[in-house]
Amino acid sequence: MRFSPALAEIRFGFGLAPEISPPDTLPDMLARLAGPDLMADAYPIAPLAAFLPRIREQFLLRRAARKTEDQAERTRLTEEAKTLLRAANADHVRWSGQTFLRAIRTRDAFRERLVWFWADHFTAKGKTNLFLPAALPYVEEAIRPHVAGRFADLLKSAVKSPLMLHFLDQRYSIGPNSVAARDKDGPGGLNENLAREVLELHTLGVGGPYDQTDVRQLAELFTGMTFNLQQGFTFRDRMAEPGPETVLGRRYGGRGGVAGLDRLLDDLALHPATAAHIARKLATHFVSDQPDPALVEHVAARYRDTGGHLAEVYAALLEHPFSWQAEVGNVKPPADFMVSACRALAPPDLEVTFQTPREIRRMFLDPMALMGQPWTRPPGPDGWPEQDAAWITPQGLAVRLVWALEMPQRLLGTLPDPAPFAERTLGPVLAEPVRFAARAAETRAEGIGLVLASPAFQRR
Repeated sequence: MRFSPALAEIRFGFGLAPEISPPDTLPDMLARLAGPDLMADAYPIAPLAAFLPRIREQFLLRRAARKTEDQAERTRLTEEAKTLLRAANADHVRWSGQTFLRAIRTRDAFRERLVWFWADHFTAKGKTNLFLPAALPYVEEAIRPHVAGRFADLLKSAVKSPLMLHFLDQRYSIGPNSVAARDKDGPGGLNENLAREVLELHTLGVGGPYDQTDVRQLAELFTGMTFNLQQGFTFRDRMAEPGPETVLGRRYGGRGGVAGLDRLLDDLALHPATAAHIARKLATHFVSDQPDPALVEHVAARYRDTGGHLAEVYAALLEHPFSWQAEVGNVKPPADFMVSACRALAPPDLEVTFQTPREIRRMFLDPMALMGQPWTRPPGPDGWPEQDAAWITPQGLAVRLVWALEMPQRLLGTLPDPAPFAERTLGPVLAEPVRFAARAAETRAEGIGLVLASPAFQRR
């Protein structure tokens, strides 16, 4: 099957929307991706660099509260720190609404899907205090600007982000023979978390051509990578393991500092195993849990040929016939399901609704968690599962059904006629049983709910 505008929106975007024209051609789809990032301007989210000072302010307040012996002053400082956390949590909810609005309102849905894909590939999340609401600023700064560039640049941006260094405990990793270890400067020892995840998850993949020695050597090469809450990423020579390290048979770090790290990350980005790993992940995420080997190799070959230029890699994914098979594919995770429902319903006042953190929680974040996807809190560094079975659970399906039956009325008030709604929402994947159910429903709420709960809508 060849390119289909409707299927492009369903499979590679967030679904059809009545007032948004899908891309007419594959070049049009790629041109939208290469164009200006209009949604980032329309629905802004603070970058991590602007959020770090808030973390520092809370840290200083908490430290001052611990040190003071004046109980009244301790209470005042503690309450001020809590106020900062409450404000940051409210901003996190508001930024979540901005993230959803980007996906709901955009003409460039492929870009938004890619941002979500790479944010999951490079999962990083806060573990304490004001780091907890830092996930979306991390994505805004480390991921979004690089989704159509070189994979090497995306890799370096994510790996060196303060949130990644915090999440994987790299901040305090110290070389065994470093100056800091000799002087017992700091609580840390050598930590292999970041090195292991860079090899296993971010580049070469599980079962890639590396062993424990490579992990250890890479962990030693990574020592010195840290951050502070004023400057962001920084490199501390005192923490770095002296001398070169050998990773995958190549020596790095002889000249020290960030240059050796960047050479290593460039080489990992260009490794054939990375090309295969990224190609398979893209094909699995966008097309099928069990992607055709020819599709995977086609994408991997383009990755190798272009040195990991992601726009060309996406072009290879989109031009392959297997990507346009008519059968519906992967189950939508909860966030994707709700966003695609909002695109289909096109509520005119959604921006007003998303100005209220309470409404965002009630309509989206709380149901999403009940469906099995607590927003920005994936279970581990490997992100959300790609397998359909992870989302097809009795509780998850029950909550989806309730949401599909109740939420459209809250969003719209007056519901559309279910029959034409089904036609314009499902397009080429509309099955006759769904068409019949939409026409035969006793109420509009039931008809709309049945369309949104149908397998054709729940899958891409």
